[in-house]
Amino acid sequence: MNTAIRPFQNHTPQLGERVFIDPSAVIIGQVSLGDDVSVWPCVSIRGDLLPITIGRGSNVQDGSSLHTTRKSRFVPEGHPLIIGEFVTVGHNATIHGCTLQDRCLIGMGAIILDGAVVESHVLVAAGSLVAPGKHLKKGYLYRGNPAQPARTLTDQEIEFFYYGPEDYIRLKNQYLS
Repeated sequence: MNTAIRPFQNHTPQLGERVFIDPSAVIIGQVSLGDDVSVWPCVSIRGDLLPITIGRGSNVQDGSSLHTTRKSRFVPEGHPLIIGEFVTVGHNATIHGCTLQDRCLIGMGAIILDGAVVESHVLVAAGSLVAPGKHLKKGYLYRGNPAQPARTLTDQEIEFFYYGPEDYIRLKNQYLS
């Protein structure tokens, strides 16, 4: 039995094909991981309140914490956590009740809060704070606290949205073999 994967109430995490989960990570409850997802050391993905979905080819790096926002009179629908395909979540990021669309990169130590939407091809700089409900538009580097658009992305940065996740897929395949 993999103790990193834990049921909660009537929900057990669902894993796609070729998923790598480090034994020190913890994945609880209503969590769905797509094909070729990698979850690295000391990551917490806690789907005990609402669903968490992580799309194929995404990677969640060491020490990151992923959670949702409970339904309440303050937030009647709550905020599930949705991570698209080929997303990189850098080391020690906190991702809470938000949406990260396909092929974005969340820098180390960044915090993305409830109801925020990060569009595809967005780079959130290390240490940045994305405020609740903020919508980050495609094609920009965002940085700061609160995160603000700093500049448009370079062609090389956009190319990295394709290289980075593929590189992590190669790495997790080495771990799986």
